Amino acid sequence: MSLAASLATQVVSVNIGAVGYGLAAIGPGIGIGLVFGHAIEAMARQPEASARIQLYMWIGFALTEALALIGLIAPFIFKY
Repeated sequence: MSLAASLATQVVSVNIGAVGYGLAAIGPGIGIGLVFGHAIEAMARQPEASARIQLYMWIGFALTEALALIGLIAPFIFKY
């Protein structure tokens, strides 16, 4: 295998990893949008419960964001 072919293979594998993380970030992005959207809707319907709703909103945000961070770290773990 020539040096050029070896470098091309390395570049392609790096780009595929970036594309994979980009696709993996779509799910948590949609999830975060749903969490905040439904929390705002719930606070508009029941303003007296907004403190409790806001607490659960932040917990849902943290759990959903953890998926994106796992998606960022997973390729490094499984690569070696």
